[in-house]
Amino acid sequence: MDANRRASGIQQLLAAEQEAQQIVNAARAAKSARLKQAKEEAEREIAEYRAQMEAEFQRKVAESSGDSGANVKRLEEETAAKIEQLSQQAASISPDVIQMLLRHVTTVKN
Repeated sequence: MDANRRASGIQQLLAAEQEAQQIVNAARAAKSARLKQAKEEAEREIAEYRAQMEAEFQRKVAESSGDSGANVKRLEEETAAKIEQLSQQAASISPDVIQMLLRHVTTVKN
């Protein structure tokens, strides 16, 4: 009977070892599946964040370029007004400047 008990005990140990190995393998597979799922979720979140940041960047670029056209037009108008003002000032003092230059050129000092 002793030999039967030993054989039975060994068989139980082998069965327990196989069961433990199956549990470990199942745990490894579950861990691997969880890691794969976490990686996919992280990649999806990164893609969403990147798309959001790109959309905001494009919006800001569109806003600033729209302002740029308005700024160019405003600067052109200001420049034209300033040129007109300088032309009027030059026209109003031109006769006085001509008279002053003629007086200095024609006046001889001994």
